[in-house]
Amino acid sequence: AVAAYFAGDARVEAAAFERARSELARTGRPELMARAELMRCAARVASLAFEPCDGFEQLRHDVGVPERAYADHLAARALSRDAIEQLPPAQRAAATAIAGGAASSASVQSIDDPLSRLIAIGVLFQAGRADPSMITLAVDTASAQGWRRPLLGWLKVQALRAERAGDADAAQRLQRRIDLVQSGK
Repeated sequence: AVAAYFAGDARVEAAAFERARSELARTGRPELMARAELMRCAARVASLAFEPCDGFEQLRHDVGVPERAYADHLAARALSRDAIEQLPPAQRAAATAIAGGAASSASVQSIDDPLSRLIAIGVLFQAGRADPSMITLAVDTASAQGWRRPLLGWLKVQALRAERAGDADAAQRLQRRIDLVQSGK
């Protein structure tokens, strides 16, 4: 489902997610369903589609601290030290930065998994803590993976920043790159 979402194929993503939800519902285990909902929401954060994680929120009271902490992290909420420890290791530096620590591009660059890296940068961006080098890293990460939807989101951020800075050449170059990605539907 995540691969289809990143490719920009909403129909395939919806069908794959519904199949997964159906299979997980058969287990009667809310924590498994919650993790699937969180993965769906994390893919959206990585693509800069910030929206409530409604599917998870319906299950919040029936799941453990790690799932609740991750949902709060995806919403770019400041977490306690104990909650940060419940997160996947790749997300702890970003969560620490949101809670008041320093955000560094080196900390997100050291995240090996490309999806985890984009999620961390997306959360930092949502919290207003992503610097230009992190945005460039997000573009490079999405591009290297061929992930169309996240790449478009991050390129649009770069183009907007270039426009606001009065750099017409960079804005036009980025717009041409956006057009190229969109031409590959």
